[in-house]
Amino acid sequence: MLKKIIYFILIFMVVVSCSKSKSSATHGKESPKSNDLINETSPYLLQHAYNPVDWKAWNDTSLNQAKEENKLIVISVGYSACHWCHVMEEESFQNDSVAKLMNENFINIKVDREERPDIDQIYMNAVQLMTGSGGWPLNCITLPDGRPVFGGTYFSKKQWTKILEDMSRLYKNDPDKVIAYAEDLTEGLKRSDLIVVNKERIPFNKTQFKPIVNQLKNTLDFKNGGQKNAPKFPMPTNLNFLLRYGFQNNDKELQEFVMTSLCKMANGGIYDQIGGGFSRYSVDQKWHVPHFEKMLYDNAQLVSLYSKAYQLTKNDNFKTIVTETLRFIDKDLTHAEGGFYSSIDAVSKNEEGKQEEGVFYTWSKEELQNALGEDFDLFQTYYNINTIGKWENNQYILYKTQTDEEFVKDNDLSLADLNVKIEFWKSTLYQIRSLRKQPRTDDKILTSWNALMLKAYVDAYRVFGEQSYLDKAIKNAVFIKKNQMKPDGALFRNYKDGESTIEGFSEDYAHTIAAYIELYQATFNEEWLTTAKLLMDHAITHFLDDKTSMFYFTNHKASNLIVRKTEVLDNVIPSSNSVLAESLFKLGHYYSNKTYSDLAKQMLSNVNSDIEKTPSGYTNWLVLYLNYSNPFYEVAISGSNAKDKLKELDQSFVPNALISGAQNDSDLPLLKNKFIDGDTYIYVCVNGTCKMPVIDTKKALEQILK
Repeated sequence: MLKKIIYFILIFMVVVSCSKSKSSATHGKESPKSNDLINETSPYLLQHAYNPVDWKAWNDTSLNQAKEENKLIVISVGYSACHWCHVMEEESFQNDSVAKLMNENFINIKVDREERPDIDQIYMNAVQLMTGSGGWPLNCITLPDGRPVFGGTYFSKKQWTKILEDMSRLYKNDPDKVIAYAEDLTEGLKRSDLIVVNKERIPFNKTQFKPIVNQLKNTLDFKNGGQKNAPKFPMPTNLNFLLRYGFQNNDKELQEFVMTSLCKMANGGIYDQIGGGFSRYSVDQKWHVPHFEKMLYDNAQLVSLYSKAYQLTKNDNFKTIVTETLRFIDKDLTHAEGGFYSSIDAVSKNEEGKQEEGVFYTWSKEELQNALGEDFDLFQTYYNINTIGKWENNQYILYKTQTDEEFVKDNDLSLADLNVKIEFWKSTLYQIRSLRKQPRTDDKILTSWNALMLKAYVDAYRVFGEQSYLDKAIKNAVFIKKNQMKPDGALFRNYKDGESTIEGFSEDYAHTIAAYIELYQATFNEEWLTTAKLLMDHAITHFLDDKTSMFYFTNHKASNLIVRKTEVLDNVIPSSNSVLAESLFKLGHYYSNKTYSDLAKQMLSNVNSDIEKTPSGYTNWLVLYLNYSNPFYEVAISGSNAKDKLKELDQSFVPNALISGAQNDSDLPLLKNKFIDGDTYIYVCVNGTCKMPVIDTKKALEQILK
């Protein structure tokens, strides 16, 4: 098959890697006529509604038209905050001559990868099989039935035109060759994520863990934090596992690595030093120059991570990051009814009215001097307004290379005085920046990403005790249940302008279940635990593959996809299967449900050999692995002061326990027959077997952390 792929690619002699050359293009006059995308709700699709390309949405009508007219399909996948998606649109999709070629020879389908990750997964996998890499924009040419025959990422206008001409000519002159290639590639797609059921009993223990962690250590940048090489992504899933593993196994090297990573990211240009919140990644190894788009899912997970790190270390800088990031979420990414928007673009208009990446966030030295006056000299030392912090076009990215303690020592200041100045600098520059043209916000609401943000607010509330965090978490939980959930437990994927139009995917169930479990642990309101169970039962019925004991990404009703994928690799967002397995583990404990517990263990067993080979792709699975290899506790708090006891427990980092609680009688198995009127007891249990109940939270913690 590999020879056929190479032969096929050589026919076209095109570059399929994501070239970053901005070739000049002669743009045709934009047509005032809209295409079918005008009827969509996705901001990304609506951005293309007035392209001269006759774009269509992914639906049965478009797919049937391709079959009826026997035309190849162009499937172009991107997202609103994708810089190179906009570049290719400007160079090619807004060009009349390119549009004419596409419209005459192809059915052209635009896909928002965030709304339809199922489509993105399939064709990204196809492009990776063809080229060895992938990215966005993702452009795939398929047979009329959707089977892929050619693909790549960004193409210049010249490259794209040649691809269109060559593919159209080949399909007309030698369709059998194209069909044969598509058959081979589709078989490769089906084989690419086959799950091997592991029927052997796996000894999940600390001994098995050591070589896995040693492999992970080889991928880490102990100097700058994060993974080695660039671009550098925060990868909160990895850091969350390493934080827990380092703590539970007293691995000082890993503990130090996680703290280095968190401090370097917080000090870097990847963090918005003025407005709060993290960009998606850094293009360099030192976290200096970000790709300026801000994604909800990154910031949600990083809020959770920094909250836990503060819980462990009591480092006030971590608290500041959480506070500022949640302030950014509240101001810029929150819907009036409690939902959360998806992202903020990297690009905005400069003073000349032209779109420019990063212009909203960067500063010239003159701007800073005029804004800060006498304070500029100290400011420029603190934020490296020098050769270290300089970016391009005489612009600077605020970038710290000293801790505050080091800085005050070198500059004869107190920490209190420095904090006053930092607050003045930030408020002054924030006001000036707010007068600039704002980057575009993708205001669609996605269920899984909202659930991650819901969990972030819960984590922050439990650590810092700020009531407004819990209020926002509950408001979002109600929003999801009211707008995104049917009475039978079915979820929708998206919400925009009062509409939910796309059936939910397994990742929507996974993250919503996990978030509701966490919300229960913060409130002891059994509604959220009951809802989590309802959602899990629906997912088992409609997504579970009984042969492999793994969950498909799409439900059993999905009919217009060429393959049905199973997501197991943990990436920037942990995989749906790893999150579902962890929730099955927890629900198994809460409800003494052996079916849940056995399924969780079987799922982990299925990926065990893959974990041993490439642990960096399975770090959320490794969190579940820790539950089996290290002691894991059920903590039941029963009595009128249960919530006060919980607040006391939450002052400590206890990652290897789940919490249940009630202020009166409860039928939950973990709480049943534990209520004693007039007293509040804490029960520390392992698999339902409890130690001597205690009243003092310190004694309960001793039973767990001994």
